[in-house]
Amino acid sequence: METSTSSPRALLASIFGFSSFRPGQEEIVDTVVAGRNTLAIMPTGGGKSLCYQLPALCREGVTLVISPLIALMRDQVRALREAGVEAGALTSGNTDEETEEVLAALDQGRLKLLYMAPERLASTGALSMLRRVNCTLIAVDEAHCVSQWGHDFRPDYLRIGDLRRALGVPLAAFTATADEETRAEIITRLFGGEAPQVFLRGFDRPNIHLAFAVKDNPRRQILSYAAARKGQSGIVYCATRAKTETLSRALEEAGASACHYHGGMDAVERRTVERRFQQEDGLIVVATVAFGMGIDKPDIRWVAHADLPKSIEGYYQEIGRAGRDGAPADTLTLYGPEDIRLRRAQVDEGLAPPERKTADHARLNALLGLAEATGCRRQVLLRYFGEDPEPCGNCDMCRLPARLFNGTQPVRKALSAILRTGESFGTGHLIDILTGNATAKVKERGHDALPTFAVGRDLAKPAWQAVFRQMMGRDLVRPDPERHGALRMTDAALPILRGEEEIMLREDTMDKAAARPVVKALVSDEDAPLLSALKAKRRALAEAARVPAYVIFNDRTLIEMAETRPRTLDDMARISGVGARKLESYGAAFLQVITGQDAPDLHPSRRKLAGRNAAPVFDQLAEVQARLARGESGTEKPLTCSAALLAKVAESRPRDARAMERILGDRRAERFGAAFLQVIHEAQE
Repeated sequence: METSTSSPRALLASIFGFSSFRPGQEEIVDTVVAGRNTLAIMPTGGGKSLCYQLPALCREGVTLVISPLIALMRDQVRALREAGVEAGALTSGNTDEETEEVLAALDQGRLKLLYMAPERLASTGALSMLRRVNCTLIAVDEAHCVSQWGHDFRPDYLRIGDLRRALGVPLAAFTATADEETRAEIITRLFGGEAPQVFLRGFDRPNIHLAFAVKDNPRRQILSYAAARKGQSGIVYCATRAKTETLSRALEEAGASACHYHGGMDAVERRTVERRFQQEDGLIVVATVAFGMGIDKPDIRWVAHADLPKSIEGYYQEIGRAGRDGAPADTLTLYGPEDIRLRRAQVDEGLAPPERKTADHARLNALLGLAEATGCRRQVLLRYFGEDPEPCGNCDMCRLPARLFNGTQPVRKALSAILRTGESFGTGHLIDILTGNATAKVKERGHDALPTFAVGRDLAKPAWQAVFRQMMGRDLVRPDPERHGALRMTDAALPILRGEEEIMLREDTMDKAAARPVVKALVSDEDAPLLSALKAKRRALAEAARVPAYVIFNDRTLIEMAETRPRTLDDMARISGVGARKLESYGAAFLQVITGQDAPDLHPSRRKLAGRNAAPVFDQLAEVQARLARGESGTEKPLTCSAALLAKVAESRPRDARAMERILGDRRAERFGAAFLQVIHEAQE
């Protein structure tokens, strides 16, 4: 390998095989090589990694690269080694042998680049080790993670500024997405009072086609989207780990080559997926957005979001994985009212201070504004990042402009219905009022006598659902977590309600909703309040146990609880995701939320049978035993069977007196055998 005396341009050609820099790269490289603190905001695929890898080769000592993405670190180390550059990584995904190999290379002075995950900085020996191996430069990838106002805050990143000061070395920070507020916090936390040289290289990725679609049948939409791109590598981002697994299976069943990837998998499984994605053409990886693939794969041709991302920064970071080779790439983001409720609730129910929640709602509003855009999406997106481009011609709105209509009157009717019902109800009940659907719930509360009753009969229910979705998207109304998701009006709606402003809505999305059969949402509006209450109980239990919420129950399980409303532990045991251990630990607590009453206390032997066919047999056997405890006459010496023995009979279901006697023994078989056999016989009919 060429030595540090070589110029960056020479190394660019000799090691990486590029004859010239991409626009903006060379100036950044020269600044970092000169040892000046640097902050570079460059679009994904713009060649950020070379802006710290080349300086590392030109400078003496070791360059420490801090990144939150283990997969990306592994990819870069592998690529550098292939290019003849000594590099290594210290991450939680290492085997003991890999860690020993990296440490030995450091001690021997062979390593030029050392990749570390930010959590490794907490170890007591990290600072002394970096001093010992002559660390002369720190490079921080995904620098937006340091910002508590950003979309991917990582507390471990807060240690980086202290590390820079302790080592007394320059720092180069890189990110693809950071608005002005996030950039200011990066500078404060990483560089302190020493202002870095800032490079803002633009955010546009003109080769990426942008598209959003209202959720209809999300699984069918994703399967159809993937089928149209058969043979192309793609990523599907999902909001939950469980959904990555179910959607991956659905894609495979539909004939696609697919696998899932999330933080709950062990290191070996993750590496297998990473290796397959690197090596196989046309593989689809279904991944959680929070974990981040971190795959340095240039030919990802499409990225789909099965659920709405958390913020506009997160969205742009994730779609930026597509088309890093500059060739055309497609994206699709699905969204619906359930996504908006979820993202609002995540902000409102979080532990952040009020000013942080306000900022998070503003970021979410920016993403919802992009989703409900009435013109060029790229203009909306890039204006958020401070740019003002011309219409792009490469988004769904440019190719098929939205049809708009004056939605002032429907919105005012909806707001009136919300206010006249005390801001205490969800979309479903409000639509019943507006369309004149006198349900029992509407009559019971006297809402059929309201002035707003039936004033919206000119619009069908699907169209009203689209109106409410757009109202939530414009932040005119928000679900109130303290009222189980009831809609409340925001200040932004007041000028419309007073007739001071008008509002244009998208007619095309309403047409689509009316033209298609009504598809069941994640939960109905009537079930949404219960789902919120179940999530609140889950959150409380998770905080008490100091575990992630999904460890208690995943969302899919809570959704099924909200829809089926189990009344007993037997019912609860039939819910997908409720195993015996979780039933014992949490079943009664969640039943109490659903029924409002304490669940009956069951013997452990009976509880193990909950939800199984043996459960009702056990109950009948227990009734027979109670009746025959003193014999048919009621005067004999008391005799009973233990709960464990009754469970054994209920499970094994002996067919004759001899088999029953083997389980119960002589005396109990004589007292209960015939009656127990009768119970079993009736259960099998």
